Amino acid sequence: MFKTNEGTVDRALRVIVGVALLVWFFMDQGTGALHYAKLIGIVPILTGLVGWCPLYSILGISTCPMKQA
Repeated sequence: MFKTNEGTVDRALRVIVGVALLVWFFMDQGTGALHYAKLIGIVPILTGLVGWCPLYSILGISTCPMKQA
């Protein structure tokens, strides 16, 4: 489907940051836009699990050590 453009460290950091944001969202009982902005943590979790980042594709970036065909 999509070519992997994220390396192992990049993927792990994305998942960790995404989980941290979601934990912060659920532990903090705040309100307002800044509180709900923490839900953006879903994006790095998904891209970290899939191994493909659409922004990396647009910018031509790859942290994956594999050669791209």
